[in-house]
Amino acid sequence: MPPRKAKSKKAPAPAPPGAPASAPVPPTERPARRRAKKTVVILSRKRSLYSTSRLVEAIKHRGHRPLVLDTLRCSMILAKGDPRMMYRGVEIRGVDVVIPRIGASITAYGLAVVTHFDMMGVPVVNAAQSIARSRDKLRCLQYLSRAGLDIPRTVMAHDRSNVRKLVEEVGGLPLIIKLIRGTQGVGVMIAHTLQEVQTIVDTFWDLGQEIVLQEFVAESKGKDVRALVVGERVVGAMRRQAKKEGEFRSNIHRGGEGQPIQLPLSYIEAAVTAARIIGLGIAGVDMLEGHEGPRLMEINSSPGFEGLEAATQQDIAGEIIDYALAFAESKRVDKRSQRPVS
Repeated sequence: MPPRKAKSKKAPAPAPPGAPASAPVPPTERPARRRAKKTVVILSRKRSLYSTSRLVEAIKHRGHRPLVLDTLRCSMILAKGDPRMMYRGVEIRGVDVVIPRIGASITAYGLAVVTHFDMMGVPVVNAAQSIARSRDKLRCLQYLSRAGLDIPRTVMAHDRSNVRKLVEEVGGLPLIIKLIRGTQGVGVMIAHTLQEVQTIVDTFWDLGQEIVLQEFVAESKGKDVRALVVGERVVGAMRRQAKKEGEFRSNIHRGGEGQPIQLPLSYIEAAVTAARIIGLGIAGVDMLEGHEGPRLMEINSSPGFEGLEAATQQDIAGEIIDYALAFAESKRVDKRSQRPVS
């Protein structure tokens, strides 16, 4: 058999004029460094709640680990220099950031749990003191008013012998009567006569409840604006309209309907400033549309956002998680920079 011809190697093509003698071979791309998986705790009574489940979804979508803890099942252990947290008998470790969603009915215990995480050195996006400040309607308005923000005229008193004078101080009838720690429109009433005011005031005072009388802003016509502040931004806003004729409460939980809106700059600035004054990184800010601009009504430290996501079609949960992760990282960097140099 004739010998096989050896295959000749092809000579490399000549380099074009001006090119280097040997072009560098591109290096093999290195695989992207995997981000460290973070553990994000959500303090919530139920994982099935819309806002909680959406936050869980957003955490997983970003490749991190969600951990939903029922606030009332958290046990706090105090010892000298060693605060610890147990959950159903298991010690909680390795938490990177906490997002509190504390219901009004468990405020006292919830604030203790939030404080305990803070004592353990875990970043918490809304501090206990700020949550407490927002929960007390009068205290919240005191802070906003002192900062020069516009609020409805408000009165709190325990002297039931001078109700007529109190009514005059908020601009007369009709007026709004609110429980100091009501939520989702519960404990909010309108009174059209002095007799109604006296009856409601007497009833609540006899039950040991603290209330405020507040100016009825007629031009709002059963509407208000909810702006969701995350960090220093309004990430979504809607106008809420009371659904029933004669209903003045526009809360979504009371059947109100939400329509997405583009907020004027004055409303954005008022909402962001209000959240900053109260000290909340995440806040639902409720405003009335007055003749002269926004009038701050109240601030929610655990705002639900089902209605807002439905109205705006925006990923509000994602915005909250991105902020929480960035907040945790900033705290980690701060802590590292404060270490003494050896």
